[in-house]
Amino acid sequence: MSSIIKLMRPQQYIKNLFIFLPLFFALKITDISLLLNDIIAFIAFSVTASAIYILNDYHDIEEDQQHPRKKYRPLASGEISKPKAVRIMGMLAVIGFGLMVMISWQAVGILTVYVLLNIAYSFYLKHVAILDVAIIAIGFVLRLFIGAAVTNITLSMWIVVMTFLLALFMALAKRRDDVLIYMKTGKKMRKVIDGYNLQFLDTAMAIMASVVIVAYTIYTTSPDVTERFHTQYLYLTSLFVILGIMRYLQIAFVHLDSGSPTKIVFKDRFIQLVLLGWIVTFTGILY
Repeated sequence: MSSIIKLMRPQQYIKNLFIFLPLFFALKITDISLLLNDIIAFIAFSVTASAIYILNDYHDIEEDQQHPRKKYRPLASGEISKPKAVRIMGMLAVIGFGLMVMISWQAVGILTVYVLLNIAYSFYLKHVAILDVAIIAIGFVLRLFIGAAVTNITLSMWIVVMTFLLALFMALAKRRDDVLIYMKTGKKMRKVIDGYNLQFLDTAMAIMASVVIVAYTIYTTSPDVTERFHTQYLYLTSLFVILGIMRYLQIAFVHLDSGSPTKIVFKDRFIQLVLLGWIVTFTGILY
């Protein structure tokens, strides 16, 4: 059972909290019926994403066996056989789509797009430089659209743009870690590494970091946002965004450990405090 749970990667479910953002920014997070829909969508998306993780691990067994960290995954290490992994993958996909059908057919359509996009990613698109990180970022945007679909909330263009940019920034940081591993060991963890080098990734990350900060600042000070939320103090939360981005850059450039955004969120106390500060401040101002 522990191997099955490890295969599902439940620690990655933190990414799916983006499903709740439309409800949060619409000031309806206290609406129990809408929140229940979001919770069901979160569970449905999470188990479906686990099915995709298993597919990716199944396809990348040989590459993962050469990776210093991924070689300990259940499929790469041999803890779970391929046939068993396929059965688990199928069961999770059925559960995920079954739950989503209960609340929104529109969300089912978006989930289908997510699955098809990730299948294409696993088998080919992950080997195309730039497009690979863009698809990762699009996956986060699709989470937003699912959250909006199950709650009948219209998404703000600002939330979509900032989510895409932030996810792209973190995806580039992951590729930077792959390049560092290649430089250190001479082993290519991914074929797409041929399309990247440190100079390009450092420049791209710096650009994305700058654009995220500027976009967020403009969002919090734009007249339509201040009018909609009836407050002019949202700009105060920019401090936490700036600190968070700077800390992530420090982890990538100084500590050379940006391979797993999820691991960073769970283990880095600075990032945790910044996230908590942003949530408390933003919630206090809005609610």
